[in-house]
Amino acid sequence: MTISLQYSHITVNDPDEALTFYRDALGLEVLNDVAQGGFRWVTLGSKDQPGVEIVLSEPHAGRSKADGDSLQELLTKGVLGPIVFRSDDVDTLFEKVRASGAEVMQEPIDQPWGPRDCAFRDPSGNMVRISQAPAA
Repeated sequence: MTISLQYSHITVNDPDEALTFYRDALGLEVLNDVAQGGFRWVTLGSKDQPGVEIVLSEPHAGRSKADGDSLQELLTKGVLGPIVFRSDDVDTLFEKVRASGAEVMQEPIDQPWGPRDCAFRDPSGNMVRISQAPAA
């Protein structure tokens, strides 16, 4: 028996605005774009990690009004969990993402626990970290 990650969800205010960050700045590829019931789900992935997809969706997509309202409040506060990407060149990717106009939260630094990383906020306020494994 095996188990592996297939989807991870990121709540965003506007899928089109989020695409300028996740597709254009980070370089992920759009794999699927589905509209249903007035909402939209967009899945993205990386050729470097086939089979793992990120799903961008609005707070109310597929949820009750009360749950969507609660999720929107958490998104607005910027307190939803971060997403962490791995790169083999965090400094080059940092410059590409910064050049896109994304809000920089932390420039690349070597962390005491090993990796070199940086952090941004996506257009909806989610924290996005990019990490590079320490040299062996």
